[in-house]
Amino acid sequence: MRSCCVTDVGQKRTTNQDFVFASDTPVGPLPNLLIVADGMGGHQAGDMASRYAAEVIVSHIKRSRERNPIRVLRSAIETANERVLEKAAEDEELSGMGTTVVAATVVENYLYVANVGDSRLYLIRDHIRQITRDHSLVGEMVRAGELSPEQARNHPNKNIITRAVGAGQKLEIDFFDEDLRKGDILLLCSDGLSNMVDEFEMEYIIRSEDGVEARAKALVDAANRSGGQDNISVLLIEPQISEVSL
Repeated sequence: MRSCCVTDVGQKRTTNQDFVFASDTPVGPLPNLLIVADGMGGHQAGDMASRYAAEVIVSHIKRSRERNPIRVLRSAIETANERVLEKAAEDEELSGMGTTVVAATVVENYLYVANVGDSRLYLIRDHIRQITRDHSLVGEMVRAGELSPEQARNHPNKNIITRAVGAGQKLEIDFFDEDLRKGDILLLCSDGLSNMVDEFEMEYIIRSEDGVEARAKALVDAANRSGGQDNISVLLIEPQISEVSL
């Protein structure tokens, strides 16, 4: 696969609380691993939460003997939740820290995704489609038909998330799997992109630019042009699918 990750502090923040991990080569039993995490809980705490959670996930997967990708991701994220809670309890300055996590792996022609919070994974094929589900107040309002996606992007409570790694002992993780086809493109991102750039513009940029590096940079540039209200992280992947899955 071909991949490129770009993370940027944005126009309004002084620190970057996002963390991105991408490996095109095997990590433990997984043939590749993609993670975007968006931390919360103050400057030091948010940065620590996203980085530490991703590091725990990667370390756990490296040691895993499980073969089922969903079980591998579940165990790793649950372990990260435990470790983030322990770390926060050790240091008063880290109290209340947490992070979103969207993690994915491509196994042959199949995509496996896990998410907690409102960082997203999109599949670009005939059109752009969000695979993950936002665990946020406005996300729930959109699903209930109380808000349109456009209203949600500009809602004053758009940053209130309802699930996070480190938020409590009981963690609910959503899982998704998709058959991939030749030509598919995957986009993982923090809400610093999705709150600033709508899906129509995301798809236009991805189809207009040539190569994952140019596309990823153009997406970040678009978020900054729109105000860059938050940290922006983009992880763009072109899986090397040999043939169309049936």
